[in-house]
Amino acid sequence: MSETDPRKTPVIVGVGQINDRPENPGDGLDPIGLMAAALKRADEDAGGDWLETCDSLNVVAQLAWPQLNPVDGKLAEHLGIDPAHRMQTAMPNGDSPILLLHEAANRIARGEATVCAVVGGEALRTAAKLAALKPRDDGGKPNALRDASHRKRAGYAPSYGLVVPTDVYPLYENAGRAAYGHSLAEGQAESGAIWSGMSEVAAGNESAWLRKPVTADEVVTPSPDNRPIAFPYTKLQVANSSVNQGAGFLMTSLAEARERGVLEDRLVFVGYGAACHEDGNFLARDSYAASPSLATSIERTTALNEVSASDLAHVELYSCFPCVPKMARRVLGWPLDRPATVFGGLTFGGGPIGNYMSHAVAEMVLRLRGTADNGLLFANGGYATHNHTILLSGTPTEAIFPQDFDYQHEADAQRGDVPPPDDDYAGEVTIETYTVQYARDGSPRSGVIVARTATGARTLAHVPAEDVAMIAFLTSGEHEPVGQLGEIRPHKDGLSRWMNR
Repeated sequence: MSETDPRKTPVIVGVGQINDRPENPGDGLDPIGLMAAALKRADEDAGGDWLETCDSLNVVAQLAWPQLNPVDGKLAEHLGIDPAHRMQTAMPNGDSPILLLHEAANRIARGEATVCAVVGGEALRTAAKLAALKPRDDGGKPNALRDASHRKRAGYAPSYGLVVPTDVYPLYENAGRAAYGHSLAEGQAESGAIWSGMSEVAAGNESAWLRKPVTADEVVTPSPDNRPIAFPYTKLQVANSSVNQGAGFLMTSLAEARERGVLEDRLVFVGYGAACHEDGNFLARDSYAASPSLATSIERTTALNEVSASDLAHVELYSCFPCVPKMARRVLGWPLDRPATVFGGLTFGGGPIGNYMSHAVAEMVLRLRGTADNGLLFANGGYATHNHTILLSGTPTEAIFPQDFDYQHEADAQRGDVPPPDDDYAGEVTIETYTVQYARDGSPRSGVIVARTATGARTLAHVPAEDVAMIAFLTSGEHEPVGQLGEIRPHKDGLSRWMNR
């Protein structure tokens, strides 16, 4: 294989991570402190003296301390650097680090930057503890993620309780399980197997937040320490955002790395990648059993790099909720008995909102250095909205940079017809998917059903907690609710109610 132009060949030269666990909440680092610490470690890992010549600083937006936004300028000042190019993402989406990695690779290839830093950090653990010290008018417990993103429960979907990711991803889980032909027990067994494997990876990773392995049964079985969140997910099946974590990495050209004397076995090379997305309105999806943009992102990346699952030594299949790696591994053909993570997953490795994949990049680099192995990074963000996949390798790839990684047209071509909305429907319907949301004591709070009308329109129905029989029907596993016929009737509270036939 002939070598591509080393001046246009992006490589990762340094990675850094930090976990911050102060006993006193007031002693915790804020996001800028976490990001600075991560980049300093990345600089040391790269051999030193890289940050002082950094001319492109790329920051994943943070949620924990909104008063610090925008972070990029404050971070540069904190580090004592003055990069000509500074940016941070508009939102802390899960695909952000891979997007920034890909853009940095292109910037290097175009000669627009020599040293690019990508970093992010969240201090939600400290922010929550500090908030807990302040009295709330409503007497409730602080929830930074829910409060920051959706302070007003306005609009059709929020009125039915579909507000944050923990409300929405179960819709994909339940629709996917039915489409795979799995019983509830079989679907939970797959989730447990994937998550137990992730806990094993986290247990051996000093950068992970939770380092105690758990069994598949422990993952899916509700208990006082593993309360149900939104059916069928328990606490151990959702991202753990109560962390103080930072991670970042440094990129340059192969020519620059060689000129600075970086050893070849310290370099990790970037391959081809692909990004595409679903509609931002999660009620405007063609299906909840699959994602055309997820499939296109993975399929296009493997095709461009001419690899299959058997050519990959490692993968990171984004793991905010089990439905995402379940969809991803089916597209990729990744076996259930192989680890789906190099970091530990968002439950055990830690779920610092939009910056998880910076940790995955760091761990992938550490595993690929000095090898001829390939690793695939798949990231997902929003409400199963944004997808970005890219290949990394311990040896030079044949990828040409700069490259166009937008494959939205291909995802759109794969997408089926999107059902029209009907917010005021009354009459006969069929369950398309559903979930049940739980209170902190483990009792059902309410259920929500996504239903299809006889004409194919999509509508929502509310199941109150006092409808014990319907809650049991949705959660017992004795029958498959998806496909069940029923009726929607208006109710005086303004929410349409589900009625069994």
